[in-house]
Amino acid sequence: MSRADDGTRALHEALPPPLRDVVDEFARHLSQVRDRSPHTVRAYVADLVSLLDHTVRMGGRVPADVDLTVLRSWLAKQRTMGAARSSLARRAASARTFSAWAHRSGLLPTDVAATLASPRARRELPTVLRVDQAAALLDAARHTRSGREPGGASHAAPDASGPGRDLSVPTPDASAPERSRPTARAPEPVETAAGAAGRRPDEDDEAVLLRDRALLELLYATGVRISEACGLDTGDVDHGRRLIRVLGKGNRERSVPYGLPAQRAVDEWLRRGRPVLARPGCGDALLLGARGGRLHPTTARRIVSGHADAAGLPHTSPHDLRHSAATHLLEGGADLRAVQEILGHSSLASTQIYTHVSVERLRAAYRQAHPRA
Repeated sequence: MSRADDGTRALHEALPPPLRDVVDEFARHLSQVRDRSPHTVRAYVADLVSLLDHTVRMGGRVPADVDLTVLRSWLAKQRTMGAARSSLARRAASARTFSAWAHRSGLLPTDVAATLASPRARRELPTVLRVDQAAALLDAARHTRSGREPGGASHAAPDASGPGRDLSVPTPDASAPERSRPTARAPEPVETAAGAAGRRPDEDDEAVLLRDRALLELLYATGVRISEACGLDTGDVDHGRRLIRVLGKGNRERSVPYGLPAQRAVDEWLRRGRPVLARPGCGDALLLGARGGRLHPTTARRIVSGHADAAGLPHTSPHDLRHSAATHLLEGGADLRAVQEILGHSSLASTQIYTHVSVERLRAAYRQAHPRA
């Protein structure tokens, strides 16, 4: 558990019993009724615990003591403590969700947060690799291991962040909520020991390299989230039509196409790599870790970063590959609605950010190349 989780737990335990019970009921509502992910539930509960702790400091003892004055005071305190606009917007959204639920449940006389204003979060343009940088990353996976997988052998390149990007758009805000969303098929914990006994080290090395190539090719070919990639089962791959069946946010299922390079990498992994790492009880997980369990997103992030470092690229995350895939699709003439379907966005507005990325890259090229720019 992180220090933030420890802090939230301590504040939760210090709340008066009526408020502590409300937090628990709200968490159950989010997870069981709204079917929110553990990541989302954790974020909303942390915001609510912070709000109720502020309520207690203002003299409140029961849910009905949460009113608009308390809400505004809480957000003002967050702002004076240096919270970013995006964080304030998320916390205001958490407060509105709680207020609406508490009013429907009879815990609040009115929906006190219905009129709560919050700052609009700045929409940062995502970080995108150039096409040649993406090709260099995928080529690096053919020749070198990606750093040190937990418990595995030493890889060729360390997992280290490189210098600032030589790219045309800035890095997205780190508080963006969709980066770590787990799927319904949760991966096993990160492996903590070397591969199974009785296997030659070179067999493990080759198998892990094939796994890395399959992971990177799939991420760039499909633009799936890292949690979605780690949640794939072997039965989710339609080899004949070159489609993968993805379980995304809100347990929404979609089919995403992939190309010939990804097909070759996946076929090679399934034929020569996966049988080496697989162990009894590993199930149908498509991508495996060093101990044969389902590949964990944390390990997958380290793999991507390590291969980017080996290719001489700046620090690169799986979400950067998602951004890059979407941008390159649009630059290649793909329809915006089609990209929305591929990415699994519920709103077209989420996909439209990539049209701005393409325009910014075009403007940057113009400024650099035109004599009268």
